[in-house]
Amino acid sequence: MRYQDKGRIPPWVGVVGSNGSKQNLVATSKRCLKLLEKCKNIKQLRQAHAQAIACGIGANSFALSRLLAFCANPEHGSLNYAWNLFKHIQEPTICICNTMIKAFFLKACAKLQFSYSGDLIYGHCLKWGFVFDIFVANALISMYCGFDNVKVARCIFDEIPRLDVVSWTVMISGYGQMGDIDTARLLFDEAPPDEAIFVSIINACANLGALDTGIWIHKYMDQQKFPLTLRLSTCLVDMYAKCGNLDIAKKLFDEMQQRDVSWNVMISGLAMHGGGEGAIQLFRQMEKDGVSPDDITFIALFTACSYSGNAFEGLRMLDRMCNVYNIDPKSEHFGCIIDLLIRGGLFEEANQIIQSMPGSSNPSDEAIAWRALLSSYCSSGQTNLAEVAAEKLMRLEDHSGVYVLLSNLYASSGKHYDAKRVKRMMKSRVNKAPGCSSIKINGEVHEFIAGENNHLQMEEIHLILEKLDKQLHYTSSSPYS
Repeated sequence: MRYQDKGRIPPWVGVVGSNGSKQNLVATSKRCLKLLEKCKNIKQLRQAHAQAIACGIGANSFALSRLLAFCANPEHGSLNYAWNLFKHIQEPTICICNTMIKAFFLKACAKLQFSYSGDLIYGHCLKWGFVFDIFVANALISMYCGFDNVKVARCIFDEIPRLDVVSWTVMISGYGQMGDIDTARLLFDEAPPDEAIFVSIINACANLGALDTGIWIHKYMDQQKFPLTLRLSTCLVDMYAKCGNLDIAKKLFDEMQQRDVSWNVMISGLAMHGGGEGAIQLFRQMEKDGVSPDDITFIALFTACSYSGNAFEGLRMLDRMCNVYNIDPKSEHFGCIIDLLIRGGLFEEANQIIQSMPGSSNPSDEAIAWRALLSSYCSSGQTNLAEVAAEKLMRLEDHSGVYVLLSNLYASSGKHYDAKRVKRMMKSRVNKAPGCSSIKINGEVHEFIAGENNHLQMEEIHLILEKLDKQLHYTSSSPYS
């Protein structure tokens, strides 16, 4: 219900006093400044800004700095609004200038992928000698790693006279994000190891599936008698779980004296690798130990139930989440629930769930649930229902995955004309990046991009694939299979 329907106005509007007294003006000013702190979007900020002007603190330096700080945030603000506001400030303070510099500086360039602007700022830093400032240098390294340009990042790294922990951590993480684990490991050997560096490289190993390097780091820590803090132990559990070594992950988890997010990490690891029953048992142990689950815990549990085909257990978990722990379901929860219901053949229940979803101001939230529904319909061969879900999803987002799923469904159903039609729609509407996969053999990473045949051993690879294909056909047609 709208505020007008209740005869009220929003809490961030209407703070100006009526008697105009000095005491009332001071109180009003304080309330106005508090409202600036509570703004959650640019619309509320504009209203609070108007109230600040109305109550006479529009030129107050603190109020202006708060306004600019909010506007300069690339996640929810408006750089144009911040710049227009800044241009009308007659005598900006150093704090206000720093706020604007931060807005248009390295972090913003990296987040928004403005590589050209980043290069310009790097040039100015070189010109004025700011590169020798450790904070600026670290920000530059982080920015270029964000651009996937570790070559320039390493040049800056090598020029820093006195490296700190942040420098080593960011550079090692940069190599890890690019998949260059070998160079990350060589750099790690040169670093004065501390917790932050260990955490960075273990996380990189977890995300890349580089189990061998992760085991080496773990052994190195044991040899150096490096203390296994709660944070490090959790990272190791996560790394072993993501790499599929659940036995070591569970052993490390059981040895932990304290556990916080490690419960979620272990439950997620079991769920990821099909250990549905183990994940549910661990959740029950978590409750028995008096640890309250959060929304991430239940996403892992729904995934576990989905992979193990236990739809009714998933629904019981949903009821427990909402009615016992008072956690409101998010789009990710709905997506997992829909997936497990479809996998269990409960199509009607899945439709009821998605129709009862609360509306969201962010279309991507709603798209998550519809994408799960479409994927489930396609994997179960429900063509008619998949078409309805695809049509809804196409209105919410322009994503190549929708077209690929629908095209593959048509092809497997023998509707080749419809499959080609959907592919033509995708080419005209969406710029799809080609699929890519990689494998590491004897320390060398081999990358394969869809549609390209420029690998030196491509002919031998195709011969092996043909043999595998023939063998699979023979096995599936055999009466003993």
